Amino acid sequence: MAESIYIPQTQDRTEVYEALAPQIKALIENESDLVANLANIAAVLKEAFDFFWVGFYLVKENQLVLGPFQGPLACTRIAFDKGVCGACYTQKQTMLVPDVEAFPGHIACSSASRSEVVVPVFDSQGNVAMVLDVDSDQLDDFSEADKVGLEKLMDILSQTL
Repeated sequence: MAESIYIPQTQDRTEVYEALAPQIKALIENESDLVANLANIAAVLKEAFDFFWVGFYLVKENQLVLGPFQGPLACTRIAFDKGVCGACYTQKQTMLVPDVEAFPGHIACSSASRSEVVVPVFDSQGNVAMVLDVDSDQLDDFSEADKVGLEKLMDILSQTL
């Protein structure tokens, strides 16, 4: 079991995602407990990038239900047709939102959140099983590098479902 993660000391997020991918794979590939894996992934992402909020919403009871996260208090349940997380779920694609205030139907779990990226996680049948939600307290904090890097990490997670 890993007790630490190597995080390159660079401002290039692509490099950081590339360094994290094999480490996250090693961290979760021999652990069968989903909650433990989600908690560790959220912790690694929070530590590596110091994002404002990082966490998972799992598909349960016909809605998205809060799972393991790092950051301040969060919304517990999100309808499939609400907010950025709901849009990610229904459209089955990553949502990159430079200004959450400009996103129709945005759910303000925290007024400090300014930009957001949400990535779907697919099960073995190709259904969205959960979403990874990452918030920043900075406007336009996420780029294509974050989209690609987080999608790669969620593909690794998908292989364990």
